[in-house]
Amino acid sequence: MNIPNDPIILLSYINTKLRDDYPTLDELCADLLISKKELESRLEAIGCVYSEETNSFK
Repeated sequence: MNIPNDPIILLSYINTKLRDDYPTLDELCADLLISKKELESRLEAIGCVYSEETNSFK
């Protein structure tokens, strides 16, 4: 699965998918065949971390 390269667009894309389609980050990563560790690393680079409580990156 191709995901956006731009980190801001990636943040919006992932949060929208989490809100609309996936109850957890693990399920999103498994379904989209992307590395959870890589995704978290890319978003941490812009200061965003995943919150299980809200099921989103902030």
